Amino acid sequence: MLRASLLLLCSWFLVPAAGAEPFDHGEWDALLKAYVQPQGATTVVDYAGFAAAQTRLKAYQDRLSGVKPDEFDHWDNKEQLAFLINAYNAWTVALVLTAYPDIKSIKDTGSLFSSPWHKAFIPLLGKTRSLDDIEHHLIRGSGRYNDPRIHFAVNCASIGCPALRPEAYSGDRLDAQLDEQTRLFLSDHSRNRLEDGVLRVSSIFKWYREDFEKGWRGLHALPSFFARHAAALGLSAADTKRLLAGHIDIEYQDYDWRLNAKRS
Repeated sequence: MLRASLLLLCSWFLVPAAGAEPFDHGEWDALLKAYVQPQGATTVVDYAGFAAAQTRLKAYQDRLSGVKPDEFDHWDNKEQLAFLINAYNAWTVALVLTAYPDIKSIKDTGSLFSSPWHKAFIPLLGKTRSLDDIEHHLIRGSGRYNDPRIHFAVNCASIGCPALRPEAYSGDRLDAQLDEQTRLFLSDHSRNRLEDGVLRVSSIFKWYREDFEKGWRGLHALPSFFARHAAALGLSAADTKRLLAGHIDIEYQDYDWRLNAKRS
C-alpha cells in the first residue's frame, strides 16, 4: 500500500503543469518573414504588407490576449520573455499601422501631450497595457529576467532602434537569438563605432545604462559590456585594454526616430 501511494505521489510530480506548453508564435513568425527584410546589420519593415495582412496580425494578437496570468506564470523565464518581446513588437507594428502611411515617425502616433508609448491599448495578461508597461513593468521591472539584451530585441519602429528581427522569438532559442541581435546591433557602425579615439554609441546605452551594469554575466560596468563585444564593435586588443582602463571616452549619438519603413 505504501509503495502504491509513493508511486502515485511521484506520478503527480511528473505530470506537466497546466499551461506549461510553450505558446505558438507561428503566425507572427510567418508575418515577420514575409514583411521584414534584412538590410546589412539591420532590417526594414514593409508596413504596406503588414497593412494588407492586418487580419492575420489581429488573430495573433487575440491569441496573445487570451493568455491568462496563471498560464503565463507556469512557463519558464525564457518562454515568458520571448512572449513579452513578441507581444511588444507585434503591438508596435499595429500602432504604426493606425496612422501609416501618413507618418514619418512612430512619434507621430502620439501628440504634444501624449507619448505613443504611454497609450493604454494592449489587452495583455489581464490588463489593458501600454508599450511602456510591457517593457518597463513586465520585462525590466519584474525582476525575473535582468537581461540587457532585451534592448536589442524590443523594437521601437525607428531607424535608430535595433532591428526588428525577421523571425519570432522562441524560448528554446532565445539565448542564441538575443546574442545575435546584440552582435548585429553593435556591428552596425552607423550606430556604434570607435572614431577619433572616442567610442560613439547609441543613446540606448545612456538611457538604459543601469541595465548593462547589474551583473548580467558578471558585467558591472558599461565598458566591460563593450569589451565583451569587442569583435562586433571592431575594437582591437589594444583598444579594449584602453577602454577598460578608462582611457577611451564614451559618447552617445543622436537617435534617429524616422520610421524603419521599406522605401519604395
